[in-house]
Amino acid sequence: MTGPDSSFLPVGFLIHSDASLHDTGWGHPEHQGRLRAIASSVGQDLLALDGRVIQVEPGNIQEEDLLRVHTELHLGNFRDAVGIATRESRLVSLDPDTIVSPNSWKAACGSSAALITAVRMVNDKELSTAFVATRPPGHHATAERAMGFCLINHVAIAVRWLQKNRKVRKVLVIDWDVHHGNGTQDIFYDDGSVYYFSLHQWPHFPGSGTAGEIGEGAGLGLTRNLPVKARTSALAYCDLFLENLEQVLQSFEPDFILISAGFDVMEGDPLGDLCLEPEDLHFLTSEVIRCAPKGCGIVAALEGGYDPKRTGLGVKAVLRALAAVG
Repeated sequence: MTGPDSSFLPVGFLIHSDASLHDTGWGHPEHQGRLRAIASSVGQDLLALDGRVIQVEPGNIQEEDLLRVHTELHLGNFRDAVGIATRESRLVSLDPDTIVSPNSWKAACGSSAALITAVRMVNDKELSTAFVATRPPGHHATAERAMGFCLINHVAIAVRWLQKNRKVRKVLVIDWDVHHGNGTQDIFYDDGSVYYFSLHQWPHFPGSGTAGEIGEGAGLGLTRNLPVKARTSALAYCDLFLENLEQVLQSFEPDFILISAGFDVMEGDPLGDLCLEPEDLHFLTSEVIRCAPKGCGIVAALEGGYDPKRTGLGVKAVLRALAAVG
């Protein structure tokens, strides 16, 4: 298979202006400095990329876009927590890890809006591919609850938007965050139109993602989990990824691929114990492009990554791979 022939189109880079306003406190791993480091790293590289990567202004999101994934009760609880944070000028904990501040609703919805903008523009052939710096991350958020730093599930919202508004039939979600994306898996577990493929450290938070979790009902066989041990070498990890990606694409031909790109798989991340370097993330991204069916859209979204400087380098590597630059 060969990836989409879209060399004449630029790669999009998107950050919603509200995403940096989500305040968890500077002692929290998912703090506001993450996006600053990413913006700095990418900004320094944009001149060298010479128009191959362009910054794109995100559009808007509608309530119905959220409700295709999340329950009214969950969204109501989220809004209520933001209301308390606003009235009392303080941070509100939804659980020991997941914090809401006065601007968290705007940040989360803005990030989902940015991802919808990206998938729309890639699907409509306005961009070749795109990277979206979504914050807070999303892949732990289930339909019913926030958890693991995640308030709403950006990737799931983008999948449902594509299926509703662009009649995209099949979507592959690739998740290489160091933590298993339990929320994304749960949302699509019995869905025959979405394949969820995850590599993640095991055992590790949130405790899901065993090899025996393979989907059910119409989604049986459309969940593939590859738990890997701490300190697995980058070479072994990349070989496992490529071997299984090729197997996934032999049995499931997607119209669109969304990557939950976690940069906590890199050596030295405070919340992970894997060994990848920025060049390995460049390799993973390049292999997704190489293996993807012709005409398949590809968009990557930020999930974890808690060493800001290293995360910035990783994002730059993924963007360079999307732009076919070494």
